[in-house]
Amino acid sequence: MSIEVVASLSGIDPGDWNRLAGDDPFLRHEFLAALHDTGCAAAATGWMPQYLILKEHGELAGAMPLYLKTHSYGEYVFDWAWADAYYRHGLNYYPKLLSAIPFTPATGRRVLAGDSRQCKRLIAAALELARELEVSSLHCLFPTQEQAEHMAEHGMMLRRSVQFHWANQGYTGFEDFLGGMNHDKRKKIRQERRKVREAGVSFRWLEGAAISADDWKFFTRCYRRTYREHRSTPYLNLEFFQRIGRTMQENLLLVMAQRDGHPVAASFNVHNGRRLCGRYWGALEYHSALHFETCYYQVIEYCIARGIAAFEGGARGEHKLARGLLPVETVSAHWLAHREFTKAIDQFLKRETRGVAHYVDELNERSPFKYSSKQTTTRLL
Repeated sequence: MSIEVVASLSGIDPGDWNRLAGDDPFLRHEFLAALHDTGCAAAATGWMPQYLILKEHGELAGAMPLYLKTHSYGEYVFDWAWADAYYRHGLNYYPKLLSAIPFTPATGRRVLAGDSRQCKRLIAAALELARELEVSSLHCLFPTQEQAEHMAEHGMMLRRSVQFHWANQGYTGFEDFLGGMNHDKRKKIRQERRKVREAGVSFRWLEGAAISADDWKFFTRCYRRTYREHRSTPYLNLEFFQRIGRTMQENLLLVMAQRDGHPVAASFNVHNGRRLCGRYWGALEYHSALHFETCYYQVIEYCIARGIAAFEGGARGEHKLARGLLPVETVSAHWLAHREFTKAIDQFLKRETRGVAHYVDELNERSPFKYSSKQTTTRLL
């Protein structure tokens, strides 16, 4: 086996890469290359690719997406307090080394390898690169539990966080899904959906080639408006959405809301036929419960209609619980070069992990389902 570091995917055959990526749309060559080539995740925005490439007998056999980062934006596992602690002690936290899918808090493989031997070799190579570059730390965000355990075997610390996912229990329709909820939550959802209908808003599901250039322009306008309303800068641009709209048609869903024949809101979703991840939304008009309908209820209906097993609602959002998305623990892995900070953060993570477990227990006590002890969220990784 040999390992090399590449700063671009342009020299890697998309077919070879996608054989490693499997059916995870966020790992596809088309998705990652679009992020880089359109400038969304590039050196100018603080994302410098340092991909590890593993070859056996001269052939691509494994890979690990890595970035040299000069900030912590677009990650969804928050280490700002760690960076501040370094700063207060006169140390540099940035640059750091990060294994993640930019701007994407979806669980999946971060080490693309055919067996555990190759996986462990790539993890060791990532740690070697971190030491060679003399960065403060190496982080891996939202890996599978199996890969996180391999990282722990290499001395990386594991951190837990919580997301909200929906599981398809073989529902025949949205009313079947509602039938499993307690009376108050079921009534609340029906009221919210009625408000949207009474406002004259209807919906279309736009898939793949049915998403036009004008649809992408409208969605990008909504997306950018959402970020402005939160006094933030959007990570993605129209060129990115248009590009994956051409190259990843089978993986994309736009839920389009319209009133009086004109679009008023949209949500953007990515799926592989088994698992759907809700990513972004925006609206040009305010209507009560429009967000819940566009981002959750329509998406749940779509998953039921298409036989999709799981819907990941993205990072944070306790309000998702009342809409039928249940708490699921996610994991990240962390290595720090500084020994004293490693000890301090290890103690912090042990306390935080206990707090996360307690939080999940509290959330499960508030489950909207009548049979919460039997209702489980299936994660298809």
